[in-house]
Amino acid sequence: MAAQIAGVFESELQEKISNAKILVVGAGGIGCEILKNLVLSGFQDIEIIDLDTIDVSNLNRQFLFHKEHVGKSKANVARESALSFNPNAKIKAYHDSITTSNYGVNFFQQFKLVLNALDNRAARNHVNRLCLTADVPLIESGTAGYNGQVELIKRGLTQCYECTPKAAQKTFPGCTIRNTPSEPIHCIVWAKHLYNQLFGESNEDEDVSPDTADPEAGAEAGESALAAEANEKGNVDRVNTRTWAQQCGYDPEKIFNKLFYDDINYLLSMSNLWKSRTPPNPAKWDALEEGGEAAPTDTVLRDQKVLSLTESAKVFAESITALKEDFGKLAEGDHLVWDKDDKHAMDFVAACANIRAQIFNIPRKSRFEIKSMAGNIIPAIATTNAITAGVVVMHAFRVLKGELDKCKSVYMRLRPNARNQLFVPDRTLNPPNPKCYVCAAKPEVTLKVDTKNVTVKELRDDILIKALNMLNPDVILDGKGTIVISSEEGETDCNNDKKLEELQIVDGCILKVDDFVQNYELTVTVIHKDPARDESSFDIVADPDSLKPKEDEDQKMDDAQPSTSGQNGNSKPTTSGNGAAAADDDDDMCIVEEDAEKPSTSDAGAGPSTSSASEKRKIEDSEGPSTKKPRVSNDEDDDDLIVIN
Repeated sequence: MAAQIAGVFESELQEKISNAKILVVGAGGIGCEILKNLVLSGFQDIEIIDLDTIDVSNLNRQFLFHKEHVGKSKANVARESALSFNPNAKIKAYHDSITTSNYGVNFFQQFKLVLNALDNRAARNHVNRLCLTADVPLIESGTAGYNGQVELIKRGLTQCYECTPKAAQKTFPGCTIRNTPSEPIHCIVWAKHLYNQLFGESNEDEDVSPDTADPEAGAEAGESALAAEANEKGNVDRVNTRTWAQQCGYDPEKIFNKLFYDDINYLLSMSNLWKSRTPPNPAKWDALEEGGEAAPTDTVLRDQKVLSLTESAKVFAESITALKEDFGKLAEGDHLVWDKDDKHAMDFVAACANIRAQIFNIPRKSRFEIKSMAGNIIPAIATTNAITAGVVVMHAFRVLKGELDKCKSVYMRLRPNARNQLFVPDRTLNPPNPKCYVCAAKPEVTLKVDTKNVTVKELRDDILIKALNMLNPDVILDGKGTIVISSEEGETDCNNDKKLEELQIVDGCILKVDDFVQNYELTVTVIHKDPARDESSFDIVADPDSLKPKEDEDQKMDDAQPSTSGQNGNSKPTTSGNGAAAADDDDDMCIVEEDAEKPSTSDAGAGPSTSSASEKRKIEDSEGPSTKKPRVSNDEDDDDLIVIN
């Protein structure tokens, strides 16, 4: 290898490269480029892990893969391709998820350095925690279109991945989704919920039936429809969507008429909803036009064409038949998982969204547009991946040389900044957030939760696992020693359906949470809340000071001095139950967000400032790279990206 020729690298660095054992997490767009760079730089001992298989859509930017590799393990094929560059390298591939218990602290401790090239927030959080516990340097990276970011995470030296709050995923009121959609995204969210109701993991919050509790509908909402459905005793027998669909054999015509004719007429009976809105137009299977154009078979044409109602109905029927077959092959109790790259799943969502859009007089979209919105996709650019991977390996060299202070975060931009820089480094390393609920000396959060209605199962699944990214938590009620949740299978199943207050988890109590897999301990202070309608049943607050009375906060603000460090103790990272779960994004998607009004090295709560936004921008323009800390996140709030739960 050229990198092994004397003079290419310093002899000391060359030796460290040869001896270092490196873990690469992710074999997508960035991961492929990183692996290639490592091998060509002379790294001899590399391990790579990725659960995904290769899809046709990966081939335009993941250059270690070719057409004949479609359907195969990304990690295994990446290993084979990389060995063709340097057959002497020792590369071990795992076709597995990094979040399983097989890869704990002991696994991470064997590596000199970990390089992240992941595609979702949950996995990033998990690797972040294990690297902190194992005290192994982690180089985090991500791209979004032409933007990219690389940063070092080292325990006690830099902020960790969870030191700064991530933007909450965009959510929509349930009554809007179920009753009064007005935008294409509302129809797409509804279609994804319907997929889960029929084939996926069913969630009561994702009901697709008309919502009679809608405050706009009035107290007598749907009265005539309810009367029509009543049995001899005057009661309405409710059957969940999946059970009903199974009873009718997933017949496309019956499902179509139920969703797009009967339910729409039910909505029309809620007359108050349509006083200031255009009422929907029900669609019936028998009334669809006969014939019509056949859906294009060419993939590009099929994705770009906006289908008519009749064409969408045909795709609807074909996709339901195919999904029924896939669902039937699963073990009892198992379910399908929606994937934007699964043809039938994507066809189903696109067809349902367009049919509902037509009914509600909303512009229809092409399959490509719907996929972009439903899958939270920003186009991946091969050159951005390559540049980002190059910076990752340059950081790796500095870590091996012990020059951690030189591993400042670097941001790639489409256009040069005021100092004509496309690659903008931070001026300093970003220190840890002292109030981080992961890397602080004593991690703690405050949980505002409806203790009267939230169950222990919801505490485990929705709060600890989904919102706080734990894997297998144990929970003990502090002071009483009561085991609320146990990671031992079946030990505390009897608590699952109990309300929190039934186990004396009430306002002011403290929970001790321990995740053995992540070697992570957390103290949770519980505060009872009575949520309003359409409000989350829980909120997680990482800074207890934010719960103090407003006058105390005002006094604190008056006493505070202006700061540009962002670490003045006023950070308030929060997580809400609405959309707290991590969304899977594109192969190598990690969105870089900037807040133009915070010239700080962290967005984890900037201190009060006396300068205006224009003055701040002026400082940035005159002094070069901004000291503000763009945030790595899987969500970006702009017109081209809509995040869906």
